[in-house]
Amino acid sequence: MFLSKFAGWFSHDIAIDLGTANTIVMIKGHEILINEPSIVAVKVDQYRDGEILAVGKEAKEMIGKTPDNIRAIRPLRDGVIADFEITEKMIRHFIERAHKRKSFVRPRIMVCVPYGLTSVERKAVKESAMSAGAREVFLIEEPLAAAIGAGLPIKEPQGSLVVDIGGGTTEIGVLSLSGLVISKSIRVAGDKLDVAIMDYVRKKFNLLIGDRTAEEIKIEIGCAAPLEKPLVKLIKGRDQVSGLLNSIELTSEDIREAIKDQIKEMGNALRSVLEQVPPDLAGDLVENGIVLTGGGALIRNLDRYFSDIVKLPVYVGDEPLLSVAKGTGMAMEDSEMLEKIIARS
Repeated sequence: MFLSKFAGWFSHDIAIDLGTANTIVMIKGHEILINEPSIVAVKVDQYRDGEILAVGKEAKEMIGKTPDNIRAIRPLRDGVIADFEITEKMIRHFIERAHKRKSFVRPRIMVCVPYGLTSVERKAVKESAMSAGAREVFLIEEPLAAAIGAGLPIKEPQGSLVVDIGGGTTEIGVLSLSGLVISKSIRVAGDKLDVAIMDYVRKKFNLLIGDRTAEEIKIEIGCAAPLEKPLVKLIKGRDQVSGLLNSIELTSEDIREAIKDQIKEMGNALRSVLEQVPPDLAGDLVENGIVLTGGGALIRNLDRYFSDIVKLPVYVGDEPLLSVAKGTGMAMEDSEMLEKIIARS
């Protein structure tokens, strides 16, 4: 088809996993070029002019440490754009870094978005990418991209189920014949776990900690079910009673207790999707199980927790942090899949 040949003319098509926590960028036919936090540092007194001081890793280092005239901003919240202007500038920064051949025709871009985005939110994502220098913009839903990146046989007439746990949303999708049969998106994911950890430490230990510390705790000792040998981490913060600096020891059991409500909500969402699965696909899921992707998939024993709830095998996909980005890139290179995505747009 003409579209398939036309697509091949653009060797620098760009795939973007525009995540609440991290943005990952890859160019067609290449490995991942950019994998950095979705954070932008700006000057407050010139905020309207959009002067950018830092983007990505450099900006993340500034969180909680900036003077009054500098703000470290996360322009995406709960999987959607919270600050259109800053999001556009962040996307432009990453596109310019990835698309170094400035004289080449502007790139086509495929952006991965949560399944539950409204038409207004989808339009905002497209407009941000277009304003940032894209020639054309296509959107692909996260469950579909995650399944492709995890290597699930989504083109076959059999059911596959993926749970992608990102920073802002948890995406659950049942797929067959290259499409989503059932999908659900909830705004409970990595960020909400971080907030739960901060609240728990404050209430139980009267210690105030920041976002970055909470994220480190989650990564280093977080678990969804008891570990054979509990992990321990020394953390430092400010005592909310005395106002003085203090340090305490947290265990993996503390973190399991802290995040149990959010993990339970994810499990309930998974169960609700399974309750809607057609009988013919249900048999496939019993045989194939469930695959976890996204950063949240790395929480210790989360696979075991979900398996105990739904009584199905649950596996963590290969390179779960990169599944969505890889799936977006693979969809961009698959002319048949790209045509289906364009047709649904």
